[in-house]
Amino acid sequence: MSDELLDLSYDLEDDETGVNKYLLYHLGDEIYGIDIAHVLEIVEMQRITEVPDMPLYFKGVFNLRGKVIPAMDLRIRFNMPSREYDDRTCIIVVQIGTSLVGFIVDTVSEVHDIKEGNIEPPPGFKSDDNKGKYISGLAKMGDDVRIIIDVKRIIEDEDLDSINQELEGSEK
Repeated sequence: MSDELLDLSYDLEDDETGVNKYLLYHLGDEIYGIDIAHVLEIVEMQRITEVPDMPLYFKGVFNLRGKVIPAMDLRIRFNMPSREYDDRTCIIVVQIGTSLVGFIVDTVSEVHDIKEGNIEPPPGFKSDDNKGKYISGLAKMGDDVRIIIDVKRIIEDEDLDSINQELEGSEK
């Protein structure tokens, strides 16, 4: 694993407040952000075990220190072209309610302070297919804009329920 990822994990553990802090990660040419309050850790790509009859964007599950965690490829979830995983691909482990989910991303870059006043509401051009429903805001960072993702909306409640039921059934 690269030193950059190790340093980033260290920053996550040392952060005391987490207020207005966002983990920035790459998918293709774009940089997205997740509220650090949801991020438990960042790990290098793990061996994924496929689970039948799951939504396409769920690649399967992986074992992280004895916990079986579903892995979601955010490229596929956002209808982006898939790409082969490499040594920079990593998994952002987030907590949604009482469930853990791993988001597979191209790379992570940094934890960044983004003041509330620099985040604008998502655009009003949401289409019928709900592609924009995952966006909680657009952050102005200098001349750039970062897309802030709403972690809770990435996973539909019924998807998470379905996956948890499948996992519970496979453990018996």
